[in-house]
Amino acid sequence: MNKNLKLKALFIVLVCLIFAWFSFPLNKRINLGLDLQGGMHLVLRVDTSKLSEDAKRDAVERALEIVRNRIDEFGVGETSILRQGEDEIVVQLPGVTDRQRALDLIGRTALLEFKLVNSDPEKLRQALAGQVPDGYELSYIEKEEKRPVLLEKTACLVGEKISDAQVHFDRSAFGQPYVSLKLNDEGAKIFAKVTAENVGRQLAIVLDGKVYSAPRINEPIPSGEGQITGRFSFEEASDLAIVLRVGALPAPLYIEEERTIGPLLGQDSIRSGVRASIIGCALVFIFMAVYYLLAGLIANIALALNLLIILGSLGFLKTMLPQQQVTLTLPGIAGIVLTLGMAVDANVLINERIREELSAGKALFTAVNNGYHKAFSAIFDSNVTTLIAAFLLFQFGTGPIRGFAITLTIGLLASMFTAIFVTRVILELLISAKLVKNLPMLRLIRQTKIDFIGKRKIWYTVSIVTIIVGLFAFFVKGKQAYGIDFAGGQLQEYSFQQPIAVDSLRSTLKEAGLSEISIQQFKENPKIVIVRSTEDTANIVEKNLREKFSDNKFDVLRVEKVGPAVGKELRKRAILAIIWSLLGIMVYVAFRFKHFNFAAAGVIALFHDILVAVGFIALTGRQMDLLIVTGLLTIAGYSINDTIVIYDRVRENLRLSRKMNLAEVINLSVNQTLSRTILTSGVTLLVVIALLAFGGEVLNGLAFCLLIGFISGVYSTVYIASPLVLAWQRKSK
Repeated sequence: MNKNLKLKALFIVLVCLIFAWFSFPLNKRINLGLDLQGGMHLVLRVDTSKLSEDAKRDAVERALEIVRNRIDEFGVGETSILRQGEDEIVVQLPGVTDRQRALDLIGRTALLEFKLVNSDPEKLRQALAGQVPDGYELSYIEKEEKRPVLLEKTACLVGEKISDAQVHFDRSAFGQPYVSLKLNDEGAKIFAKVTAENVGRQLAIVLDGKVYSAPRINEPIPSGEGQITGRFSFEEASDLAIVLRVGALPAPLYIEEERTIGPLLGQDSIRSGVRASIIGCALVFIFMAVYYLLAGLIANIALALNLLIILGSLGFLKTMLPQQQVTLTLPGIAGIVLTLGMAVDANVLINERIREELSAGKALFTAVNNGYHKAFSAIFDSNVTTLIAAFLLFQFGTGPIRGFAITLTIGLLASMFTAIFVTRVILELLISAKLVKNLPMLRLIRQTKIDFIGKRKIWYTVSIVTIIVGLFAFFVKGKQAYGIDFAGGQLQEYSFQQPIAVDSLRSTLKEAGLSEISIQQFKENPKIVIVRSTEDTANIVEKNLREKFSDNKFDVLRVEKVGPAVGKELRKRAILAIIWSLLGIMVYVAFRFKHFNFAAAGVIALFHDILVAVGFIALTGRQMDLLIVTGLLTIAGYSINDTIVIYDRVRENLRLSRKMNLAEVINLSVNQTLSRTILTSGVTLLVVIALLAFGGEVLNGLAFCLLIGFISGVYSTVYIASPLVLAWQRKSK
């Protein structure tokens, strides 16, 4: 055994140890995304339209700092609060379960005003009759059955003079909580003057335009201390104290996008994701071991190391880049499982090449060397094209989609290392130690001689008809073809203790004035109901459900809200991601194969696969959302793999068989690589089917999209991409 081989083996062991160190224990090394642990993702827009030009300059930064301080006081750990674009703030709150409380705390402007009350009953009567005197405004005390009060418009004191606010309990009122205020020096002087000059009058405490209380001034208050009472719960008083302590927002905040995941759905997502991962990986490992025997066992070692590298990389990124909030999401788990299926591609390609060399009578060591050498270019090119798609997923995606892109990227890079380097070192070690003298493998698919080129017009017709039918179904649905990610609106998912009648639920919500809603119930689990609407109706829906179905308790699994502006922007970014992905792949393929016809044919085949998947999504009643777009880009990256393998063989055969014309070379190349195409796609489909069957509701659309796209990818590689190379060649001539 030579020294170089020993050093390579030592390097692999070192890599295993390093990534194992960053992988375990998993619960401490890896951040779980909100979709796995529950929590809230918010995109807030700072409305600066009513501010002067001088106040607009730092309004977003001031709002961001105030939001951050409020959340810090709220006590949420591992939060992420970032500025996005010109006027948006992205907030992530892991583990938050009280959705409405969090929204109130973050979004409350917290403009506190002290206004004197006019106690003249005649003026109050006129105001109630619609004749509000000049300089006054009619309002109502929220916590006192909306008792009317007539307030002076001009506040005598505002909240910016507050230096502290704390929660205390009134022992004389059965421990009722209230908020005590402490004013700064300037505020104390103003407060002392106002109370001295208005003994006997009421002083209303107004927060964001709502009157919380209007206590009577019994004597001058020179201490600069006051109280806000109003029949608060402890949580209400605590939150009010927080916002007053931190300060008022410089401008109102509006929720452009919300994704709230309840802890139950998070736990279910983990169970579903892990179950699908175990089943998918087990199917891959079993197939490789049974079909390729010893070579398959070595490939399985590489796949296990691949998984270790992915987990270790996530742990490393958390340690080295804590501010980036690199997390493992549910789509990220799908990305891990999918990359393991795709990693098989490289191993199958290498093993099939080694088989060819052995069949040609080459010695084992020579066959192994030649197999790796000949497979390298196809492996490299196919992985780079998929990386292009992954990069654009990260660039244009948000939240969980970025998690998918991160794990997909790490997995692809890891598979390059494990398939090309690790398996080769293990094989060479075994051969050098004379522990392996041959490399037997099963063979289910023999060499074929099918005339793929001759049947191309038939399959062109089949493809065109399929795409037309699918796109017709998609466009006929109009806005219904899009999920709330792109169309805007709100989605609420509830899990009841007992199955609920949809008709009863619909009539209950209709009585509450909610007619523009759609209700979905799952046949396999009638306890779960999804309510979709075009407006923000979550609070109304939840309130009515708790009142009308008090004997059938429910949990809020998730709430998703996307404003129309955000939906439009997400749709634009999704389209750009697909277009740039296809252009990037086309440029790379054209560069690598020195011919535009190869690139053009490959991209047309990718368009074909994407359009077929879109059509089936529409035909099966599913809606286009961000996860489906993730699937479409993954299809583009994966589908080109098969195409590149055939292109690589065409390029090789053109050098070896100069007497054959291009049509004959393409037919030969497709037949030579057919077994590899079927095997790798089949193994990857095992993983996708596991995700579809066991990955849970959240991943169902993504898994279905991948299933259709990967099947279409095999078909288009053979019957679309390969024949089109010939068509483009003839056209160019």
